[in-house]
Amino acid sequence: MTVNSAAVTARATVYGYPRQGRHRELKQAVEGYWKGRVTADALRTTAAELRRTHWQELADAGIGEVPTGDFSYYDHVLDTSVMVGAIPERHRAAVAADPLDGYFAMARGTQDVAPLEMTKWFDTNYHYLVPELGPDAAFVADSARQVAELTEALALGLIARPVLVGPVSYLLLAKPAPGVADGFDPLTLLDRLLPVYAEILSDLRAAGAEWVQLDEPALVQDRTPAELNAAARAYRDLGARTDRPKLLVASYFDRLGDALPVLAKAPIDGLALDFTEAAAANLDALAAVGGLPGKRLIAGVVNGRNIWVNDLEKSLSVLATLLGLAHQVDVAASCSLLHVPLDAAAERDIAPQIRRWLAFARQKTAEVVTLAKGLAHGTGAITSELSANRADLASRAASPITRDRTVRARTAAVTEADARRSQPYAERAAAQRGHLRLPLLPTTTIGSFPQTGEVRTARADLRAGRIDTAGYEERIEAEIQEVVSFQEKAGLDVLVHGEPERNDMVQYFAEQLTGYLATRHGWVQSYGTRYVRPPILAGDISRPEPMTVRWTTYAQSLTERPVKGMLTGPVTMLAWSFVRDDQPPAETARQVALALRDEVADLEAAGTSVIQVDEPALRETLPLRAADHPGYLAWATEAFRLTTGGVRPETQIHTHMCYAEFGDIVQAIVDLDADVISLEATRSHMQVARELAAHGYPREAGPGVYDIHSPRVPSTAEAADLLRAGLRAIPAERLWVNPDCGLKTRDWPEVRASLTSLVAAARAVRTEL
Repeated sequence: MTVNSAAVTARATVYGYPRQGRHRELKQAVEGYWKGRVTADALRTTAAELRRTHWQELADAGIGEVPTGDFSYYDHVLDTSVMVGAIPERHRAAVAADPLDGYFAMARGTQDVAPLEMTKWFDTNYHYLVPELGPDAAFVADSARQVAELTEALALGLIARPVLVGPVSYLLLAKPAPGVADGFDPLTLLDRLLPVYAEILSDLRAAGAEWVQLDEPALVQDRTPAELNAAARAYRDLGARTDRPKLLVASYFDRLGDALPVLAKAPIDGLALDFTEAAAANLDALAAVGGLPGKRLIAGVVNGRNIWVNDLEKSLSVLATLLGLAHQVDVAASCSLLHVPLDAAAERDIAPQIRRWLAFARQKTAEVVTLAKGLAHGTGAITSELSANRADLASRAASPITRDRTVRARTAAVTEADARRSQPYAERAAAQRGHLRLPLLPTTTIGSFPQTGEVRTARADLRAGRIDTAGYEERIEAEIQEVVSFQEKAGLDVLVHGEPERNDMVQYFAEQLTGYLATRHGWVQSYGTRYVRPPILAGDISRPEPMTVRWTTYAQSLTERPVKGMLTGPVTMLAWSFVRDDQPPAETARQVALALRDEVADLEAAGTSVIQVDEPALRETLPLRAADHPGYLAWATEAFRLTTGGVRPETQIHTHMCYAEFGDIVQAIVDLDADVISLEATRSHMQVARELAAHGYPREAGPGVYDIHSPRVPSTAEAADLLRAGLRAIPAERLWVNPDCGLKTRDWPEVRASLTSLVAAARAVRTEL
């Protein structure tokens, strides 16, 4: 593809950048503040230094317009709630007393006050804090933070564009506040919210903003005519004001669909579209509305969610097509670079030849700049970059890492019977009751226990050679002994070994499977100060040897009670990795499922009677458009059944899901054919239990009664009340009692107290029954 258009001007930009810093300085500062080791002023200083560093890196790389307002101490949706004054009643006193402490109380809760609900940001593994709104919501503009960060960037001599969550997406992401009558729709508050946005936009213009970006990712989902009319009204109202900056409405993650003509007609000044996930659909739709005459188009042609190098020639071809469809075409990543690690060049443990295939935030920024240069000055201006890119793409395509004949022959031989249990659920349930002999309302945990400093030190010592494998295993065995002993004393019915040997629920397995690459510095924010290092799924997958049997059987040797084997399911292994883009995800999922099937068989052969295959990402990875759901759910549920389909009837298969909306995938949960499912339910006040009941879910379930993402310890009475709420939806003979999620991020004192409350609550409710 040749681009030669000297008259074209094209600016390079991004929508957001990783917040944490090269060494996760933000995590250290925030957690230090929570523990009293870092002052508020020191935390603010660290944050300001990180912002300045990120902006300067972007500018030095050639980004012509840097984003402001994308930085956050915890979550940008929570920041939006603060910006518009949507503070829940239970948190207002704390926010009034100390805005910073009140902010963190909304995110994490306190011993006396519950936090906001947390759920997944569209189909990513980033979590946001759900706004709580009621019919009496009174919005108040607070533009101070946005104005301050814009002022910081402008003082550096940079061209800056503030980025805000748009008013329509904000309301569509919100939920009715606790106690609000069923049926309340937060979108009815739009006319009350728009004047607040107008005031904030006016303040930003007065502070020097030429452009402001309003993110409306909710519009790439299926939307009703009423919701589309609300979007039209919102941007007709905001666009008509004379005291505003230029407005850029941004969408990403999928095709804009019916919302595109709505926004194209609106009196806004620019539109940002994703031309990676939905290139063809957005191109066709843009052409169908006659383009954007007189307006700016930001083309997201560099994928902001994966880590593979961009096909520069393909992207230039898309950009060339767009030149005739807008007054100004600028180049960007498809979404915020928040979803990728910072710098692939830091990964010295990955072979240089393979590292050339990778593009983290810094490399993606360079790709955006290169494409803008090629668009503006012609391909002759980027000859060397195009040549190197072609070589990188060819190197990856030809690599033996990507193809394993044995793996491909095994996946091709899979039959429908391989993904089916030998007996129906009712017969299996009877066999499991007889084999396990559990009480009514059995208690368990999700899998992980606190990762203590001693455990982390043991892993570091092993890596550094300060201890040998035998010494490391002694330390892990000691931790397992403590975990098992505590669970027995606490009175839990089905135990776990606590997973002290695991650095992460995906990375641990990835490091033992062929086809995966592990990073050392590839941190990505999941929520708040929780960062993960998604492994890179680069080639065909197989399991050379058992991965978990050693530790599960050791734990079982310490107790007469059943110990669960703990695995991460195939869909989550894909969702929480950076997955290869050179074959359909269904094929990759089948490879992972077969590798895990081998592990399940070995656990069962070693005497493990309860095996949990976690799939927290099943709902998260659900496509954003309903038309795409059936195809995804078909291969996703088949992959789970392929993992678990070979076990005996008396072996009880559990799964776990958390922090997502489950109501629209209940049939898929049934189709997994698991015997027991545990689900997050505390912050949503047992909503998921009601959803399961409404859909007639026929199997056993454990909606959580302990919110593990908050430091607060639930009382026995509080856990019992939640358990009773669960019983109103799920019969006692099918109800389990468990936390919302794993306990890895909590401290031992919290865990001991909380699980004691959980067990006491189960016993109290058993006596009532």
